[in-house]
Amino acid sequence: MKIKYLVLSGIISVLIPFVVTAQKIVHPLLQSGPMLGYADMREAMIWLQTTSEAEVYVTYHDITRPARTMVTNKVKTSKAEAFTAHLVADSVEPGHQYKYQVFINRRPVKLPYSTQFATPPIWKWRTDPPEFTMLTGSCAYINQPEYDRAGKPYGADYKIFTGMAEQKADFMLWLGDNLYLREPDWNSASGIARRYTHTRSVPEMQPFLASTHHYAIWDDHDYGPDNSNESFFNKNQTLNAFRQFWGNPTYGVGDIEGAITSFQWGDADFFLLDNRWYREPDELNNAYKTVLGEKQLNWLFENLVTSKATFKIVAMGGQFLSDAAENAEAYSAGGFNKEREITINFIYQYNIKNVVFISGDVHYSEISVLKQEGKPVIYDLTFSALTSGPNTSGESWKNTLRVPGTVVMERNYGMIKFSGPANARKLTVSCLNSDNKKRWEQVIEQE
Repeated sequence: MKIKYLVLSGIISVLIPFVVTAQKIVHPLLQSGPMLGYADMREAMIWLQTTSEAEVYVTYHDITRPARTMVTNKVKTSKAEAFTAHLVADSVEPGHQYKYQVFINRRPVKLPYSTQFATPPIWKWRTDPPEFTMLTGSCAYINQPEYDRAGKPYGADYKIFTGMAEQKADFMLWLGDNLYLREPDWNSASGIARRYTHTRSVPEMQPFLASTHHYAIWDDHDYGPDNSNESFFNKNQTLNAFRQFWGNPTYGVGDIEGAITSFQWGDADFFLLDNRWYREPDELNNAYKTVLGEKQLNWLFENLVTSKATFKIVAMGGQFLSDAAENAEAYSAGGFNKEREITINFIYQYNIKNVVFISGDVHYSEISVLKQEGKPVIYDLTFSALTSGPNTSGESWKNTLRVPGTVVMERNYGMIKFSGPANARKLTVSCLNSDNKKRWEQVIEQE
């Protein structure tokens, strides 16, 4: 969504030591985190950030075998990496739960909230697919008055992160605009790092980061300026910051650059797309315009057609299905509809069932569904916004594919539960507001 900014007046050159958070009460060198990153059957990643140079590592043990303590790699944080660390627990087993302890300069950090993680179970050829729960959402604006636009603060309801932590979900998938770069930020590595540091240090977010695994894509506001595209000159530095501050399995796949990755959880394959790195400008009038770029689109097609997963979950920043003319960043707008149609026709041609797009960006939530007789049903679950200003005009946008009763025009997040026996799986999709009240629930059954 568009946010109007003032003209750039300067670039910040100092990196970290401007943020004061509750973390300083816990340990003077802990800036933010720990945050659980990706988790697989044989390893999991734990992220954290210090206020200055320090040696960090994590010890962990199986909750059923507390006597055996294991240790991650040790990292000396540095200014060049925004004092961030990616610590890998590589001695885990599938389907186990672990308690972990952060150490800074060889001293334990006592945190006032849970520090546990779990690895996905091994289940194929053994049992029915496991039940699991994910959370999702987009557009997290954290106020900083000296850099915000004038008027009423755009961000609020940070308590939403407390409610999300209470769900005890297996993982969270952030859908872009996970922070909002401002004019002093996006032109320099130090400015980008300071914005990430400010957002990541919100006290209400810390228990959620520490207890739930986190994956992320980005959209325009964490990629660059509003509505930015492939021409943004500083995208290498914003991608480097994305790598520093998130815990995805990869940052790009093969020779395809960008904030792209994939992971599996239970009987679902997740494909995390980058809708900015290859996106052509809206202003161009090419006959065929691309959002994803040829290589990324082919990568998606090849994965969809070969996936053996029950559900194929495709995450991208902007809405895929919506045909609302008011939505300038939807796939159907800006001359990109041909690529949208190519994608839909590919799914139809190869009869790929249970494809579910999840998206953010628009600052309201809704479900869109495309049903054609004899064709697989395609869904788009949109969840926005977490803490930024809601779009109170969303319901008037004429999206003909909208599921009635699913528009929510207040701060919210999504919860998706995967359940049921093999061949009869279902998704129970809920939208909850910042008070953790359920606004609606819909069930998507396996085709």
